[in-house]
Amino acid sequence: MTARIERDDLPDWLLPVRAAAEAARPEQLSRFLPPAAGGRPSAVLMLFGDGPSGPDLLLIERARSLRAHAGQPSFPGGALDPEDGDPAGPGPVAAALREAREETGLDPAGVQVFATLPALYIPVSGFVVTTVLGWWRRETPVAPVDPAETGAVFRVPLSELTDPANRARLRHPSGHVGPAFAVADRLVWGFTAGVIDRVLHFSGLERPWDAGRTLELSEEAVGLSRRDRDRDRSAR
Repeated sequence: MTARIERDDLPDWLLPVRAAAEAARPEQLSRFLPPAAGGRPSAVLMLFGDGPSGPDLLLIERARSLRAHAGQPSFPGGALDPEDGDPAGPGPVAAALREAREETGLDPAGVQVFATLPALYIPVSGFVVTTVLGWWRRETPVAPVDPAETGAVFRVPLSELTDPANRARLRHPSGHVGPAFAVADRLVWGFTAGVIDRVLHFSGLERPWDAGRTLELSEEAVGLSRRDRDRDRSAR
């Protein structure tokens, strides 16, 4: 499994995404930045493909039984293992590819990693997350590998993510308000939606949308989110 970054030979529509990723600063992406010490190094794979409906992103729905971020649509990914390597070096790329394989069954050999984003922080879980951007050069079938980890695997066309009718702000019970996308019969929110929002914005793919449209979490999502918070508090 390669852990190197290959920035060339991408489709033209991905070049603005690569440029935005290479120029991004942490504070442009989130207000939640990694602490000076602590936090668990993690990585996710933001995988772009060319699907039946045009350019798209691969997402998963996390199993509802998981300890953190249960039931949420997200990028494939997870914490770094020792064999992934240095968190400040090749570790995040290796971890993102490994986790994507373990969760969706994709063949990492068909993925060209072309950039990484600065590490960001997820306070509720304590993860310090590097987003690894990849181009699905040679696609392989994907599906949940372990239902205890992954509830679903699905692809979302960029045209749906940039459609103003599918965009909103989501108010979390904690009071935090962040981006959300109503796509594929799901609500994408939290860290994943924040990264998608910023990548679309800085790459120039974003279309004007009503930022005043605000949604509330479903009762089920609120319950899962509170369970995450309570588990996190009890583990401290």
